[in-house]
Amino acid sequence: MSKTKLRNSFLLLLTAAIWGTAFVAQSVGMDYVKPFTFNAVRSLIGGIVLIPCILLLNRVNPPRVREATPEERSRSRKTLLTGGIWCGIFLAAASSFQQIGIQYTTVGRAGFITACYIVIVPILGLIFLKKKCPASIWAAVALALVGLYLLCITDSFSIGKGDFLVMICAVLFSVHILVIDHFSPLVDGIKMSCIQFFVCGIICGVPALLFEHPSLSSLLAAWGPILYAGVFSCGIGYTLQVVGQKDMNPTVASLILSLESCISVLAGWILLGQKLSLRELAGCVLMFAAILLAQLPAGKKAAS
Repeated sequence: MSKTKLRNSFLLLLTAAIWGTAFVAQSVGMDYVKPFTFNAVRSLIGGIVLIPCILLLNRVNPPRVREATPEERSRSRKTLLTGGIWCGIFLAAASSFQQIGIQYTTVGRAGFITACYIVIVPILGLIFLKKKCPASIWAAVALALVGLYLLCITDSFSIGKGDFLVMICAVLFSVHILVIDHFSPLVDGIKMSCIQFFVCGIICGVPALLFEHPSLSSLLAAWGPILYAGVFSCGIGYTLQVVGQKDMNPTVASLILSLESCISVLAGWILLGQKLSLRELAGCVLMFAAILLAQLPAGKKAAS
């Protein structure tokens, strides 16, 4: 493995660690502020954090100057703005369902259900992009469904409110990933992330002001979780993802990032004392196995 790929793998692993532990911050933050307020503030912080990052990167590695017509520059700016807005819309929707759902389920369960995007993405690709999936992908889907059943369905055959909301979040995050895949080759990824955070913050801020009426005292009480989620999970985490995925096999990258689900379970156990039953642990193991299985076909193809 080259030094560049080794470095990028480490950056993606660090991203997974940040996102996994962020589930704890999101859960603790709910003790002080409500979901839309939490997401609005942390997204705005994430966008603000990326501004000096963009300025610094432009100074250290100035963009190459090339001849471009006014039409080309205008088209490039429009593509960047369009990508940032669409990413921000889906990020706001996904993070809102996640933040509301995490109030009614454990950190570990939320982390594993969210990680289902690894399996959902190829399904959406088949439906909307007409990309066929090998049999192993459908086997992974079946395995994930069994895992979700063990993890989420109770003995009375009911699914928890929080688990259902986080499942919707996983679908929305899958769409978010597909939108990023479409726009990221066309624009500066970090600038697009900055735009998406401000769009997400504004969208979440509207219902926060209308229905949650946040107070300064509650925000100050939750400053730790909000600051961690804003600076690390949003600002640093998404920046590391953009940098780490460069020149990396996307299958390998998504596999490393999916480790956030395991880290969220460990973080919930160590920091919050949350425990899973043997049945729930078995569900987590099957879901993680599905995540691994979903990556194998592309990984073999890439290696050949």
